[in-house]
Amino acid sequence: MSFTTAGVVPRGEIPAVSCWRDVYLAAGARAVSTCGDFLAATALALALQTAGAGGLVVSGVLLAATLPLVLLAPLTGRLADRVASRTLLVCAGAGQAIVCAALAFVGDPYVIMLLAALLACGLAVTQPTLAALLPEMVRRADLPRASAINQTAGSVGILIAPALAGLLVGQFGARIPLLLDAGSYLALIAAGLLLRTHRGGRPATASPTTGLGVPVAAGSGPPAPAWRLRRDPLLATMVLAVAATAAGVGMANVVEVFYVRETLHASTTAFGLVSAAWTAGMLAGAWLLAGPARRARDDGALVQAVLVMLGAACLPIAIGATVPAAGWLVPLWLAGGVANGGLNVFCTLVLTNRVPPEARGRAFAAQNAAIQGAGMFGYLAGGVLLAGFPPRPLVAATGLAGLAVVAAVTPVVLRATRRERTRLRPAPLPSRSAGRPVEPTATVGS
Repeated sequence: MSFTTAGVVPRGEIPAVSCWRDVYLAAGARAVSTCGDFLAATALALALQTAGAGGLVVSGVLLAATLPLVLLAPLTGRLADRVASRTLLVCAGAGQAIVCAALAFVGDPYVIMLLAALLACGLAVTQPTLAALLPEMVRRADLPRASAINQTAGSVGILIAPALAGLLVGQFGARIPLLLDAGSYLALIAAGLLLRTHRGGRPATASPTTGLGVPVAAGSGPPAPAWRLRRDPLLATMVLAVAATAAGVGMANVVEVFYVRETLHASTTAFGLVSAAWTAGMLAGAWLLAGPARRARDDGALVQAVLVMLGAACLPIAIGATVPAAGWLVPLWLAGGVANGGLNVFCTLVLTNRVPPEARGRAFAAQNAAIQGAGMFGYLAGGVLLAGFPPRPLVAATGLAGLAVVAAVTPVVLRATRRERTRLRPAPLPSRSAGRPVEPTATVGS
């Protein structure tokens, strides 16, 4: 069906015209809610550290905020594909607002962990719902730009949050940032009510697809089996590489506050500014690398670019372990953020290219679960290791471990790319086929 900005895109349809109104509306909701999320997370970390809590307590809160994203992924992915997106965004946003408001009035670390886990249950629903909506708002050719807009919105929210949290915690404690976070979830409710692009809400009839998510002509063969991540070696390898690197970054998130505040003797405001530098780089990287992502040869080239971005993000972390003052971390974190922003755009394109529309909720949930699960392991490792090691060598270890993962996975990706290109290379036409119409072949990538 044709699509205009005044219409509604049903589940699984590819729009003929990009609905930029919905892209900007969803991006605005993401900016506000993401700012609230990171405002609360930074405020809790700073408040606990200032109150004398150790690394295990900080990592415990981060673990509680991550565990539901991993455990609930099979359920929330199916919800994102089968339940109306409007219902999910409105209900989850209202629940998160209530839980976060309660979080502002408790001080016991164990109660904080419980409420953080409940807050993450809502996030486990909204993440795959919004991620799966984005490819249905725009034409495939416009997806890199739409992804950059989406990443920019999230980056702006994250950019503002740490510096704002540092200032507010220093002046008022953690309650005011948490109340602001509760109000930010109203943006999700507004998005759910105002978006014209919808998913879910009725049974899906999965169209036959190739293993790459490309529709197959009617009558050309039996329907493909249900999508599974493990059936796509190239995509599975990419998710594995990103997840393994996320484990190191998760440990760095726990260690960073102690490294900046205690080893480098910086203030809470300086910590917020250092954290914001990474996000500022992400904002720039999403736009700088959207063009190269659109011009990529195929999905293999996109996955190879993902590995380059992973290495480019980990190298500044390793170098950051050598600096004498917190100010030196700003340019390093900017460079790492640029790579992180490009990484997000490339990953979104690969997953959208290779997953059928009716399975994208499950796909994004599976990817998030793998990454968040690895990050959860990093949180736990960071809290344990901080009890026996100073922060500086731990920062170095996280960066070097990420580079080691990239080096280990690169040969696997290159082999998978070569196999796929060989399989998809069109065979020469028979000599008697002159004058016959050439059948269209499936293409890979953007």
